[in-house]
Amino acid sequence: ALGITNVIWLGQGIAGDDTHGHIDDVCRFVGPCTVVLCQESNPSDVNYRPLAENRERLEGQRLADGSRLEVIPLPMPAPLVFDGYRLPASYANFYIGNTVVLVPTFNDPHDREALGILSELFPDRTVVGIHAGDVVWGFGTLHCLTQQQPALPR
Repeated sequence: ALGITNVIWLGQGIAGDDTHGHIDDVCRFVGPCTVVLCQESNPSDVNYRPLAENRERLEGQRLADGSRLEVIPLPMPAPLVFDGYRLPASYANFYIGNTVVLVPTFNDPHDREALGILSELFPDRTVVGIHAGDVVWGFGTLHCLTQQQPALPR
């Protein structure tokens, strides 16, 4: 009834995610056969191994037509900690609107890189960074704050 042909299971989510792995903090479809996947570049960071394992899972997947998924790495910002708790800061928690993509930013050197990657992947939309340093204290950012309503086919 839903038209689902494949289910892809990922492993562990990012540190600080109080939902224990909501996909919108880790990986997002940006096209029918393309996903962005958060990638931690610091091997000593707690997110490094789980995100690498998720990449391995995705690279091994086949879509319904037999093709492989294209996996685009999306950087992680430096760890944000509030009151001793690691916050789930992630550029993957972006919101896709009709003409825009709103991307959480964290006053981090990786902000520009993430915005550039998403701008290339959404050439028909304006990609806008929105500082989410205060919002992430609530354990989510822009995608978590919204509820999309897809348009019905006309």
